[in-house]
Amino acid sequence: MGHLIKIQRVERGTTKSYYVNFPAALAEAAQIEKGEEFEWLVEDKNAFLLRRKKPKKSILKSSPPLLSITKQVDN
Repeated sequence: MGHLIKIQRVERGTTKSYYVNFPAALAEAAQIEKGEEFEWLVEDKNAFLLRRKKPKKSILKSSPPLLSITKQVDN
C-alpha cells in the first residue's frame, strides 16, 4: 500500500530546505520514535529508500516453511 505525500520547500535567506511529512499511520506501524536516525539512499531519480540507522526486529511474523505436496496415485 502506498501513501501519497507532497514535498515542501522552505527558503530562509540563503538556505533552502525540503521537508517530507511521514504519514502517522506508517510511522506508528514502523514504531518510529522521536529523534530516531534514518538515512536516505538514492536508487535512481524516481526511487528513494529511507533506512533506519539502528534496525529493529521485523513486526511481521515469519511465514511457516512451504510444504511440498504430491498427489499419490493408486495403482
